[in-house]
Amino acid sequence: MRKVLLLMLFIAPLTAFSQGFQVNLEGQKQIGMGHTGVGTLQDGASVFFNPGAVAMLPENYIQGGISPLFFKSDFNPAGTSVQNRTSNKIATPFEFYGVWGPKSSFWKLGLGVYTPFGGLTDWGNTWQGKYVLESLNLKAIYFQPTLSIKLADFLSIGGGFVYNHGSVDLTRAIPLANSSGEPGQAELKGSGKGYGWNAGIYIKTESGVTVGITHRSQVNTTISNGNAIFKVPTSIQSSFPQPNTFTSTIPLPATNSIGFGFYPCSKWILALDVNIVNWDAYKTLSFDYKTNTSALQDTHSARNYQQAYSFRGGAQYKATNNVALRFGGGYASTAVADGYVTPEAPDANRVYGTLGLGYTLAKHLDIDISFEYEHLMQRTQTNIESQLSGTFKTDVYIPGISLAYHW
Repeated sequence: MRKVLLLMLFIAPLTAFSQGFQVNLEGQKQIGMGHTGVGTLQDGASVFFNPGAVAMLPENYIQGGISPLFFKSDFNPAGTSVQNRTSNKIATPFEFYGVWGPKSSFWKLGLGVYTPFGGLTDWGNTWQGKYVLESLNLKAIYFQPTLSIKLADFLSIGGGFVYNHGSVDLTRAIPLANSSGEPGQAELKGSGKGYGWNAGIYIKTESGVTVGITHRSQVNTTISNGNAIFKVPTSIQSSFPQPNTFTSTIPLPATNSIGFGFYPCSKWILALDVNIVNWDAYKTLSFDYKTNTSALQDTHSARNYQQAYSFRGGAQYKATNNVALRFGGGYASTAVADGYVTPEAPDANRVYGTLGLGYTLAKHLDIDISFEYEHLMQRTQTNIESQLSGTFKTDVYIPGISLAYHW
């Protein structure tokens, strides 16, 4: 009993923040071009993709968008023909950017509010893995004020401070039945904050190729006084004291990126990005509970995550003065090592493809739409701690839309 409960409490937040929930939906033009944007200059989303490029923007921007995310995952328990499926719920990653600077100035200020991590998963309370997870609602919102400076016509730099507000709400069943035979339930619910930074360099080469290099720092997010809520039979409630709280620090990893922009003619932009995500910072997690009992002790567990890589490519074709067509795709490796895959984030190596359309509604107003399909490779696993064994199959569908006013 104690092992099952403690497992739920300490693995939930970390697995939710794994590669599977690093949503990468920070700009509709960039999504349409396969999530490239480190080495190209498109709009105010450069605040996220490369703050060093912001000073090169010829105009000021106010823009915002949303990318409803449909997460579809199936689980086939080992040795059976049963298919468990997540319910149809929609997560709503969003982005907002503002960029301002005097005309012909060497500097610009920017502000980004975006959701680089998040997800919404609901397996229900009757499936085989209900003692591992019933539902998860995760949100991480980054606020990034930014300053960018043009040092020369071919070189600019920039950086921004990052404040993260994160929240998590996770439920799972407990194998302790009440008088009606219904299992108990545990809920882990709380919010936290963390701090970091984002910096970049943007270079225009003599050949016309543009190059960007960025570093987004690790953000240690601390959840203080999170609520640990238990529904258990009255006879054992004293072993699960209420109210109870927990404290934990979850490191969101640093990301290093390099990107290139190519311009074969006035109508075409081609882009390539490579990213390294330092998930290998996760070696051990520790959770501290305010009130301990013999059944509820502080926890320390090895995670042994690994670095993750992504390779992205995309293109834009300017069909007319008012219409831009975009497409792209890429490959991303998993951060979750064998033996640590869970239904909170049934992660695996993945491939994806994107499409996008941009249209000028008026002289200073653009609308951009995108669509992304991600396919995670089938992955058969037995989790080391929960012993949940079977095969995960996951697909993700993400439409998106944004409006941008520029002057």
